Amino acid sequence: MTVRVRAVAHHRFRIRGRLRYDTDAMLPCRAGCGACCIAPSISPSLPALPHGKPAGERCPHLTAAITCALFGTPARPAVCSSLRPSAEMCGDSAAAAMAGLVRLEALTAPR
Repeated sequence: MTVRVRAVAHHRFRIRGRLRYDTDAMLPCRAGCGACCIAPSISPSLPALPHGKPAGERCPHLTAAITCALFGTPARPAVCSSLRPSAEMCGDSAAAAMAGLVRLEALTAPR
């Protein structure tokens, strides 16, 4: 069986000894990006964000090092925990990630 996939993810695996790329695998978070903590709006979620977060504003839990202060804690909003970095969402740069997430926010914003 030959499996052909585009090499877009960083996660590799072997099928019958041949190196393959898993395009559905979660990418590691890009250091210094923070686009997913800035671009989207976040609905109110106690106790992390009792008033929510408007789109385009930096999350109050995004540290100066551009990491989530709530990562791995029960206080982290479910929407944040459900985000999975991917080639489609993150693009090839922080700017591409921000542009894509701003577009997605605009398409899914309540009217």
